[in-house]
Amino acid sequence: MSKNSQLVASESSNLLTSKQQGLLGAIAILVVISLLTSAGGSPIEHNVSSTWEGFIWGIADPVISLDRFAGIVALGLFSARFTRGNWLNITFVIAAICGQLINLSPVILPASGIAIAICTIALGVMLVTPIPIHWLAIALLSATAGIFQGYSDATSIIGAETLTMIIFVISVAFTQTVIIMSARKIGVNFGINEINQILPKIIRFAGLVFCAIGIVFLGYSII
Repeated sequence: MSKNSQLVASESSNLLTSKQQGLLGAIAILVVISLLTSAGGSPIEHNVSSTWEGFIWGIADPVISLDRFAGIVALGLFSARFTRGNWLNITFVIAAICGQLINLSPVILPASGIAIAICTIALGVMLVTPIPIHWLAIALLSATAGIFQGYSDATSIIGAETLTMIIFVISVAFTQTVIIMSARKIGVNFGINEINQILPKIIRFAGLVFCAIGIVFLGYSII
């Protein structure tokens, strides 16, 4: 009986490790894509004019700008600290949809690039520091990051047809959800792994990297 229990535990551990490696591999590929597309300090310029372009660019937009992508991953990792951290992620995605709708309205949000960079820096700092932060402040930061990211994403669909806009908004929300939930899963798995104590340190190191990315893009936005 004991041997069977050990065998089941070993298989579960191997399966968990395989899932972790798969998620890390997927995130790593997206990081490379984001680095390549953001090499000049700004994402690829594009205008969406058809439903197909709305789908393709909607899937790609949360990834092709490194500061936006870093902010999404940072929030997903940070939400792993909370049992109900998914609410932070849901808040972000809903706020991003609202941000896109704001951009399609007469309302103007100034300095969206600066706001996104500052939110990315703040999320990176929160990953590095173990200091408890009130949930309301975190939710506010999540909503702010989502609104400005969504506002920035929707710039490419101004003037497009209604169906194209809808497909774009849905595609962006889908990509953001996949990324942020995958990052949360990585954070949860790494956080509860008591055998390999280096993993939480890696997450804190990732926080420093996100801070650096935010600072670089903040400089680009100010200049």
